[in-house]
Amino acid sequence: MIIGQIGSPHGLNGFVKVRSLSGEIDHLLKLKEVFAAKDGQERLLQIKEVKPAPPAVLIRFDGYDSPEKAKTLSGASLLAGRECAAPLKKGEFYIEDLKGLPVIAKSGTTKEGETIGHITDIVEGGGGDLAEIKLVSGGLKLIPFRKEFFPEITPEKGRVILTNLWILE
Repeated sequence: MIIGQIGSPHGLNGFVKVRSLSGEIDHLLKLKEVFAAKDGQERLLQIKEVKPAPPAVLIRFDGYDSPEKAKTLSGASLLAGRECAAPLKKGEFYIEDLKGLPVIAKSGTTKEGETIGHITDIVEGGGGDLAEIKLVSGGLKLIPFRKEFFPEITPEKGRVILTNLWILE
């Protein structure tokens, strides 16, 4: 799962700034190795040193001891197992757990209880996150990923409830 994004080099010793996708950094401070994914390729990187730099962290990887070498990592996504990800709080979930879940209509219409599609991703939009839904009828829809549209998100029950079906029009 993606746990962070590598930004620009920092300083002269090969550190890079890493932004946590969860907004928390404690789990990043404990990492020993990660996969970096960039341009369709993944490589395992050993971590030499990690420093907190809220709201991010600074990481120096083995073999990347200069700003020039570190810059080659800029833009890469950091991948690690779920055990290395930020712990979830009540009402939180990982995006990976939502992918593939059926979206169930609930609005008092004839579509009540009908599966209208499946979540394919949660993407960033200008005004907030958007749920990308592949509709059973075909096509994709982007719907604001907010409580007024998705009042019940329960990966453990294997479903997501969608209200205000007018948003699909």
